[in-house]
Amino acid sequence: MNTEQVLENTVKRCRERHIILPTYKQMRNPELIPEKIKDKLRNIGLWDLNSLNMFRITWKNEPVEFGGGFNGVNYLELPSSLTGVKARIIMLIGKFFPTGSHKVGATFGPLVEKLVTGRFDPTRQKALWPSTGNYCRGGAYDSYLLDCKSIAVLPEGMSSERFEWLHKVGAEVIATHGTESNVKEIYDKVKELLKERGNEIVNLNQFEEIGNPLWHYAVTGPAMEEVFNQVKKENDRFTGIFLTQGSAGTLGSADYIRTVYPGVKVCAGEALQCPTLLLNGYGEHRIEGIGDKHVPWIHNIKNMDMVAGIDDNPNIRLMRLFNEPAGKEFLKNEAGVDQELVDKLEWLGISSIANLMGSVKLAKYYEMNENDIIFTVATDSMQMYQSRLQEERTEHGEFTAKDAAVSFEADLMALTIDHMIEMNYYQKKRMHNLKYFTWVEQQGKTVEELNAQWYDDDYWSSRFAMVEEWDRKIEEFNERTGVVKEYL
Repeated sequence: MNTEQVLENTVKRCRERHIILPTYKQMRNPELIPEKIKDKLRNIGLWDLNSLNMFRITWKNEPVEFGGGFNGVNYLELPSSLTGVKARIIMLIGKFFPTGSHKVGATFGPLVEKLVTGRFDPTRQKALWPSTGNYCRGGAYDSYLLDCKSIAVLPEGMSSERFEWLHKVGAEVIATHGTESNVKEIYDKVKELLKERGNEIVNLNQFEEIGNPLWHYAVTGPAMEEVFNQVKKENDRFTGIFLTQGSAGTLGSADYIRTVYPGVKVCAGEALQCPTLLLNGYGEHRIEGIGDKHVPWIHNIKNMDMVAGIDDNPNIRLMRLFNEPAGKEFLKNEAGVDQELVDKLEWLGISSIANLMGSVKLAKYYEMNENDIIFTVATDSMQMYQSRLQEERTEHGEFTAKDAAVSFEADLMALTIDHMIEMNYYQKKRMHNLKYFTWVEQQGKTVEELNAQWYDDDYWSSRFAMVEEWDRKIEEFNERTGVVKEYL
């Protein structure tokens, strides 16, 4: 079947199901969404399995569970009383996306790109989402909204909340050996599935799909810029971005910010227990939400300035500090953190806490002051990790006031600049070259493209420039289905 026939199948499916696709412009600026769609959203829950919720793939959802409209970017400013540094740390909040994570955006790009170009047939193919958690959750959700069947491949050791959600949306779920660090096992299972099922499935690997960082370039980067312009004072600087590597998708936002603020310092974080970028290393860690033991194909290493290792033991203790009653009481009554902020710390999931820790390390490394502003993100919230809290209680007992005081001082205030690299040209090239072993030797990429990523100055910019082209294709697709006319 040729691409035009596949595209016609997709158009027909969307016409029959009354599906309209949002553009990147609308996800960046929801004020462009037709008023009739906004009216309908007032009767739809944030997590509801309704195709109109694709228009809620934005940082600007009203922070309510049902019927919300749109407002400014959801973010928290983390004060010195919590961070121990003078620099202002701004965290974009992913909790108020459908599924409770911004990964619905990272999955929207790869899936819709293939739908509107006739490279994926939802009437006869399944979308394959290899992931360590939130990406396959977001992919399964987007697939459901677009009436596509999906397969989620993720490690068996991930939180139970992830598996419960995947079963809820009817995904075929395949659990592979290991935990967050076992990415290769996911790849091996994907290769096996592709061999077994052939063109019955389409692989949408977050670690190689350019639609993943492209969404963040088009939506997350501008969201950071908008918040900066909103909160900056005289003499303030957009100084830094800290993001854990994961799939490297969110780091696409840094490629955008670099075009606006060229001097920004960009630091990628990884688990100290599995120091891939730092030490070409291996291991296993507990910071759910970041992958390792390889460098993602879509990671623009040349755009980095630093790498920082985040210790997962303090990370897990801070999870308890922010969420246990004794921890919250300590933060309010002893540390002097505003009660409203303490009540919102549950908006930070495990990898979000790692992003906070890394932002503090970045601020300390460059001795930043009150005129410096660092941006990071909270990919998801503790809504995804209540089972992890219970596991800690079972294993380590009650979290006491003494535990809270020790964790606050040792795990947050005493964060140091250890396990950090300020990258020179050849350190960046060493990290980039690690892609060879995963992507060329194992996954079929070419040395020519690997070299182009490093030597071709237009490689990354030309790919991010495709945002306007994809918006045009989405608009043409919507015109072809005719559904858009219902909302004008």
